[in-house]
Amino acid sequence: MYPEIGLTPATFFETLPDESLRRFIDPSVLTVLDVVFGGEMEGADLRRVALSLVDLHELLGDTEGRQLVLTLLPEPKREELKARVERSIEPSLARSWSEPEVRRLREFFGLVEEQLTPSLPSTTEDVEPAYGLFEHQRRAVRELLPLLSEGQCRAVLHLPTGVGKTRTAMHVVATVLRQNDPSVVVWLASGKELLDQAAVAFKEAWAHLGTRPVQIGLLQGDHSLDFERFTDGFLAVGLAKAWSMLSTTHPDWTMTVARNTRLVVFDEAHQSIAQTYSQITGELTTDYRCALLGLTATPGRTWDDIDEDGRLADFYDRNKVTLRVPGDNPISYLIDNGYLARPLFRTLLAKPGLAIDERDLARIASSLDIPEKILSSLTMTDQFVAAALDAVEQLLSKAHMRILVFAASVDLARVLAAVLTARGIDAHAVTNLTGDRARTHAIRAFKSDQEKPI
Repeated sequence: MYPEIGLTPATFFETLPDESLRRFIDPSVLTVLDVVFGGEMEGADLRRVALSLVDLHELLGDTEGRQLVLTLLPEPKREELKARVERSIEPSLARSWSEPEVRRLREFFGLVEEQLTPSLPSTTEDVEPAYGLFEHQRRAVRELLPLLSEGQCRAVLHLPTGVGKTRTAMHVVATVLRQNDPSVVVWLASGKELLDQAAVAFKEAWAHLGTRPVQIGLLQGDHSLDFERFTDGFLAVGLAKAWSMLSTTHPDWTMTVARNTRLVVFDEAHQSIAQTYSQITGELTTDYRCALLGLTATPGRTWDDIDEDGRLADFYDRNKVTLRVPGDNPISYLIDNGYLARPLFRTLLAKPGLAIDERDLARIASSLDIPEKILSSLTMTDQFVAAALDAVEQLLSKAHMRILVFAASVDLARVLAAVLTARGIDAHAVTNLTGDRARTHAIRAFKSDQEKPI
């Protein structure tokens, strides 16, 4: 019944009764899944969904998750695990595990990150950069760097959605950090997903473009930071958190960080001219050596307020770097040359899962994005999930072999992937929490020539 050595996640889940396996899935997610499956999930469906939905690698790194796994570990495997990790495996002691012990626990379940050894080159061969840019992105970096070191050291990078603003900006970020040792780059954005995306992108970029170890900080929600000790690295800050600290708990945080800051990047630049946020950027860029880079896909979005568009231009010293490609229509060029997909728009009709009261409407009106809690309530409903699944399955019915879904939240991405997997479709949810091995496997499968839908 069990392998002689270790225990795979699939075998572990097979050993568990349904009621125990359901403990690994968030109750609110279970409610949606039960509706989608037409009743309480059980048996093979439950196991397929759990195997897709539950990231055991991530779970074992969490105290409560580790405690649950140790509690449900089958008796025949307990002594083996105890010998493997060389410590007590009592669930009550789950909090005291060290990183090496957690690593051995993951190895017990076969969750090992592979180390790939590069092959030796032949006499001549092409070497692909691990964090490269297309020509239009390289041109943008070449134009930006002088603008960020002259005059008021301010500029806006305007690239359409999907063309690689973040990746392009990370080359600028890496250049600034390399040229200023030590120094800090502050990345301002609204919404957890944008901040997580920025942090993940920086980790990937600096691993290939960096020249020294640096810190990485993420400030959102309840996160806190010792600003005096953060002197060299990349700091991603949520706009709501930035203003909350400035107006209440840490009124001097911007001036403290500004001492070492040499670049501030403002994602969604059109928001930067709001009085609240212009104060934040103003204080962060107090040092004359500090540059300000705005990122946007839609400059001039306030077309009904020409004065505001003018203020945005003035705020960035009227320096804008945009897409420069052959032809009269950049978007057509990008689509025709395979940089962008040709869009077909369709609205998913699903009844909202909650009634939005006046307080919620006020929060939405005052926020830069729909608050995460409200967004989750709107999308994590059986109606919305069913509508999204129906849209995917319609594409499958038309013989589409590769479908990429941008979900509104991590939970929604995982639920969609789990349901599709249970229905026999090879589906993967890739988020900022996905491990390198799983991420590489999912991307490799998506890019492969396999004659099956993914």
